[in-house]
Amino acid sequence: MKHTAARTRRAVLRATTHPHPCPDTASGAPGRGRRSTRAWARANGAVLRLTTRVQEGLQEAARRPDRGDISTTTVIIWVAAVTGAVLIAGTIAVVIAKYNGKLNGL
Repeated sequence: MKHTAARTRRAVLRATTHPHPCPDTASGAPGRGRRSTRAWARANGAVLRLTTRVQEGLQEAARRPDRGDISTTTVIIWVAAVTGAVLIAGTIAVVIAKYNGKLNGL
């Protein structure tokens, strides 16, 4: 049977169902009105979406383990390029600082 995102959401919904029969109604506790309940409902929805997204990502990673990880050579090339750019910028800054007084008349 094919595993779909909707099926995952249903499974997560069942696992994270609120124990109270109607979470949208205001509780009897002082200071907890409808606004607070709606905020909790939105937060629970956000947690549900995040959980579903993470589960889908883990399933995708398990299904395709060779998803294009960065190789060591690529990292070495990037580090060399960034180091070269910093050295060039530093050299330019030192030259400008050294000859700043002489360059004012140009």
